[in-house]
Amino acid sequence: MADLGLFDLSGRTALITGSSQGIGYALAEGLARAGASLVLNGRDATKLADAAARLEQTGATIHQLAFDVTDHGAARAAIDAFEASTGAIDICINNAGMQHRAPLEDFPPDAFERLMRTNVSSVFNVGQAVARHMIGRSRGKIINIASVQTALARPSIAPYTATKGAVGNLTKGMATDWAKHGLQCNAIAPGYFDTPLNAALVADPEFSAWLEKRTPAGRWGKVDELVGACIFLASDAASFVNGHTLYVDGGITASL
Repeated sequence: MADLGLFDLSGRTALITGSSQGIGYALAEGLARAGASLVLNGRDATKLADAAARLEQTGATIHQLAFDVTDHGAARAAIDAFEASTGAIDICINNAGMQHRAPLEDFPPDAFERLMRTNVSSVFNVGQAVARHMIGRSRGKIINIASVQTALARPSIAPYTATKGAVGNLTKGMATDWAKHGLQCNAIAPGYFDTPLNAALVADPEFSAWLEKRTPAGRWGKVDELVGACIFLASDAASFVNGHTLYVDGGITASL
């Protein structure tokens, strides 16, 4: 029998940014089923409280930290205060992100800067804040949410592609600097999943038909299908996995 205890997250606390909905909420729910206590994060306190209430109904232990991940000072202050008043953050999932679609020649510069802050600066801000505490304990898990656009590009999302490429390389940098302190820093790269971020694409029959032909699995992903990868990277089973980007994409990056 496999040692399933390697995947047990009981007694550990996981911070998931952008966890009011979509991928972040699904990962939070999955980590709770594996035994973790949760720290939910988002900017909208009302949406955050609603997500917390739904998860509490499953018996999960829930904390809420409503701060803006693009604000370095706010992220550090919130995480420092939680560590001082409540306890250690053992697992950090940097999930918060956004999308903006436009032809590159017409792409608004303010939208480009907003993408960089939300998709890249947030990973640095939150990752650094939690790592300062994890380093002192000589243990910790940081999981960044990348994308198939870490490796691929499509028309109208070049800046988004740039941000997710940066997330992939920042993950390698985190591992390079922090593995010696006992941290494992990795990324999950989702393919095309039915989420609020992709609502416009899901509703487009032409795009969905293209995606089904382009993806070897022949379909959109379901957010619950990201949970296993997250539990693995958050657990002792991944104790020697560092700087890796795990593609969960139905084979889209493996084929032409």
